[in-house]
Amino acid sequence: MLHPDEQDISLFAVMTALNDPVRLGIVTALGAQPEVACHRFDLPVGKSTASRHFRVLREAGVIRQRDEGTRRINSLRRPELDRRFPGFLDLVLREATANDKATR
Repeated sequence: MLHPDEQDISLFAVMTALNDPVRLGIVTALGAQPEVACHRFDLPVGKSTASRHFRVLREAGVIRQRDEGTRRINSLRRPELDRRFPGFLDLVLREATANDKATR
């Protein structure tokens, strides 16, 4: 699994990865719960498309994935993102949550 080193995380790559409602939903869920297995997300896409969304987030440096038995566990790379782009992730999570509440 490819996880970019902290110094290689690009703001452009992170913003591009977050510019998709499914991926933003994954990040928002991980903002509320520190670790979630892939199969626990209720995503509106098929399995192969979900895998692609997780891969995009992982390769951009937004999430970290680790295998635990037959499960793949996801977590936000919050410490790394906070060091690289102070306040960015908090802003994204706050705005995504506010937008979600406004559309209900």
